Amino acid sequence: MEYIYAALLLDAAGKEISEGNLETVLKSAGFEPNDAMAKSVAKSLKEVSIKDVIKNAQSMHAAPAPQAAQAAKPEEKKKEEKEDKVSEEEAAGGLASLFG
Repeated sequence: MEYIYAALLLDAAGKEISEGNLETVLKSAGFEPNDAMAKSVAKSLKEVSIKDVIKNAQSMHAAPAPQAAQAAKPEEKKKEEKEDKVSEEEAAGGLASLFG
């Protein structure tokens, strides 16, 4: 995450987002930079306009909830809640298997 923050700082300062500049910012902040990570971030952001990405992200809005779901009968809501609960338990069981 610190590499992204460093890239944002460099962009805000009008500096090139390069491997060396990222490492300099990270060292100034007290981090021990990883050469491979700095190189990867610099390469990934080479053709990216951070200002455009931020502008586009700010203009996105969440879609409103559908009206039909709010008008459902209480019996249907209870049934849906039970189905959701079972699927949540199944999902949790699946995740537990990842950690052995």
